[in-house]
Amino acid sequence: MSSPSTNTLKIGIIGFGPFAQFLSKTMVKQGHSIRATSRSDYTDLCTHLGILFFRDMTAFLESNNDVILLCTSILSVSQVIKSISFHSLKQPALFADVLSVKEYPRDLLLQVVPQDSDVLCTHPMFGPESGKDGWKDLTFMYDRVRIRNEVTCSSFLQIFASEGCRMMEMSCEEHDKLAAKSQFLTHTIGRVLSEVGIEPTSIDTKGFQKLVQVKESSTRDSFDLFCGLFIYNRFARQQLNNLELALESVKQQLIKRMNDELDQSTYTPYNG
Repeated sequence: MSSPSTNTLKIGIIGFGPFAQFLSKTMVKQGHSIRATSRSDYTDLCTHLGILFFRDMTAFLESNNDVILLCTSILSVSQVIKSISFHSLKQPALFADVLSVKEYPRDLLLQVVPQDSDVLCTHPMFGPESGKDGWKDLTFMYDRVRIRNEVTCSSFLQIFASEGCRMMEMSCEEHDKLAAKSQFLTHTIGRVLSEVGIEPTSIDTKGFQKLVQVKESSTRDSFDLFCGLFIYNRFARQQLNNLELALESVKQQLIKRMNDELDQSTYTPYNG
């Protein structure tokens, strides 16, 4: 059983898709007051969850949020941020995001968020599937980009720490370097396996079963997410190049070994 945060917050969520819904359930359980706004109408769902839903962005911004949490897609975040009428804020707020790339939203937020408001970039390294049984030992990355109100920032981070998350503070640049080598590479391999069309067989090895899992988990996420990981993480392009070069290298090694072996043997493939 998780312990509640010592300071309850008024958290406004922009973009109330599946991931925001997943996060908000734990926030509500901890006693935080959640408000949400989104392009789609989630009034009924929010009412069921005990969350106040705003169809109007200005009214949402005027509702005195301590934290404004961006839960939009990578591809839409620029448009969403530019649509925020910051002059409607009644008080300074902590602006945070949960995107899977970090330098991109950091730069966008620093360009437009008022100087008296704070900026925190985060990436919960889990989702509704991996976090369905709790968040204990799951990684939560964060970068305190511009923080003046330590109480609000600490209270927000405590939401995840109190659930047992592995709290990892690192720069947005370091996150994107590591994510390109891990998350983006995993998604790329999964998409390639999907293009190949691999499916379980009656003689699967454990290794092949893991490959099928990679394919299924990668394609379960939207193609927009995959595109966002590539377009807005400047380190992803090099990883894609490295993967192409590595595949070609392995291919050439196989061809060379095959030619060497066939030159030394009398084996002739049976053609029927």
